[in-house]
Amino acid sequence: MESITSFVGIDVSKARLDVAWRPNAAFKSFNNSEVGIQQLIDCLSAAPPTRIVLEATGGLEMPVAAALAQAGLPVVIVNPRQVRDFAKATGQLAKTDTLDAHVLAWYAEAVKPPVRPLKDAQTQELAALMSRRRQLIDMLTAERNRLGCAPKRIRKDIKAHVIWLEKRLKDVDNDLNNAIKQSPLWDKQDQIIQSAPGAGPVLSITLLSALPELGQLNRRQIAALVGLAPFNRDSGTLKGRRTIWGGRAEIRAVLYMSTLAAIRSNPVIKAFYQRLRASGKEHKVAAVACMRKFLTILNVMIKNGDRWCDTSAP
Repeated sequence: MESITSFVGIDVSKARLDVAWRPNAAFKSFNNSEVGIQQLIDCLSAAPPTRIVLEATGGLEMPVAAALAQAGLPVVIVNPRQVRDFAKATGQLAKTDTLDAHVLAWYAEAVKPPVRPLKDAQTQELAALMSRRRQLIDMLTAERNRLGCAPKRIRKDIKAHVIWLEKRLKDVDNDLNNAIKQSPLWDKQDQIIQSAPGAGPVLSITLLSALPELGQLNRRQIAALVGLAPFNRDSGTLKGRRTIWGGRAEIRAVLYMSTLAAIRSNPVIKAFYQRLRASGKEHKVAAVACMRKFLTILNVMIKNGDRWCDTSAP
């Protein structure tokens, strides 16, 4: 652990933090508590590693990741699917907490994922509200679907639940709006994003909460981060096809709906879409290309601090 080129993987569970080092294969366990996290920080600070990798586990990883970042340690939160693919590629098919920690350390050593700034407390709270909003919408959709085929005896109960969910959704929307208004930076960025035809409040809040890198990266980097960069798939009979995958799916879902609105109402996106269709592109291919263009336009607007009416769209 004294090596200055060591790599660390941390498997996070509710009760424990399993920590593995590479290349010396050391292993330690800490309680997932304030005391345990501080002990982990003290241990890692004694011989700071080159990279510390944790998997995204639905928010369970955030307290330890935030504490490590505040201590000035190079922590990275990575996509679990990428780590599992890496484990399978290296023949590590078994899965335990100890093995997972070692695989994460191995992944850190082999891939060296870039360290990016973590979301601050306000951004995490905004992201949590957006996550809750999506959950409420999913529950509302499920209950409304059940209502159509439910026996008469339980329709009253479903209707009461729908009314309650609609009220909670309205409350969450109010909380989101208040959070935006209380931050001068977010309020300005929200106004910039919503000034673009096709971009509404849901897209704006989604970008502010789930894409804090907006305005800080170039067009290729921001597209790749969201999962809109096309990848070659020239294999066998597949020639010339390009696909998108990975990235932040929750952003793509909202951006897709906003782009459909922009195709109708945004002169730049509408003209771009029509040009792609006229050249023979399928609707879905053209729509994805418009998503990428719309995102890069918003990225430049945030970077320059320009509202739509103040900028010649790139």
